[in-house]
Amino acid sequence: MRKAWVVIALLLSCVAAPAQSDTARLSDSTTRFDTSAPQQDFALRQADTLFQKPIDTPKVVVPVFSLLTDSTVYNKQPYFSFTNPVKRLISERAWQGKEPLFYSTVALLIFFALVRNNFSRYATDLFSLFFRTTIKQRQIKEQLMQAPLPSLLLNLLFFVSGALFINLLFSHYGLGRSFNFWMLFLYAILGLAAIYLVKFITLKICGWLFHMSDVTDSYTFVVFTTNKIIGIALLPAIILLAFTTGAFQQAIFTLSITVVVALFLYRFYLSFATIERHLKISFFHFLLYLIGFEIVPLLLINKLLFRFLGESS
Repeated sequence: MRKAWVVIALLLSCVAAPAQSDTARLSDSTTRFDTSAPQQDFALRQADTLFQKPIDTPKVVVPVFSLLTDSTVYNKQPYFSFTNPVKRLISERAWQGKEPLFYSTVALLIFFALVRNNFSRYATDLFSLFFRTTIKQRQIKEQLMQAPLPSLLLNLLFFVSGALFINLLFSHYGLGRSFNFWMLFLYAILGLAAIYLVKFITLKICGWLFHMSDVTDSYTFVVFTTNKIIGIALLPAIILLAFTTGAFQQAIFTLSITVVVALFLYRFYLSFATIERHLKISFFHFLLYLIGFEIVPLLLINKLLFRFLGESS
């Protein structure tokens, strides 16, 4: 009986073996033609990569010098470019300061202030005598003639202020541009000094020749007194003319020239009144003297001067 069960078991195993092999082949065939297998394999590989250690990729280190010299960095700059340069032209400005003129006017004012403070009585008597504000004219005139030092200093003030005014007048009207400003200023001082020196010597010689020394001395005193007043009156005009421009400067020129012409006309009146007291002379003869010895030489000098400066400019 036991042998029979063994034989039956062996027969059943023989029958089951081919069936399992068939199912195995079937399962293999199904796996071959199953489309979901690649997706499963991709999911499995992705799951494996999650548990794998990351591989360190080497970092490329770029030197700082190569960054600074890289043209791509410079081409992106909005302020400069090496590929399409932009030309920016500037005009060079010639700076012209007025410091020498400023210091010259300050020195001129200081010089007048020193004379005014040290010889205040002389300056007061000078204005009083010239504008006839006192009845003691003869006494004041003698006091002024006995003070040669302030007279000399105020004459120097007239030469300097007059030359500076003439120089500013030339530069305003564009005359003598080829000359240096201060060289022309020196020439103006020498010219004024030469004119009045020749005039002084001529009057002294005429007074000695015609025995009219008192008359010529009185006339000379009036001339140089007027020059002192003109030198003082030009100081504010010089300051305004040196540091102003435009229409205001033109108005100052017109006003200052008017004042100078008015002072010269007043000088002619004082000269005639002084000479008429000593000599019985008519106004016609005095007018001939003014035209022949005062106005005509001055006009000739101005014509030659303006022609020379106009050609040089």
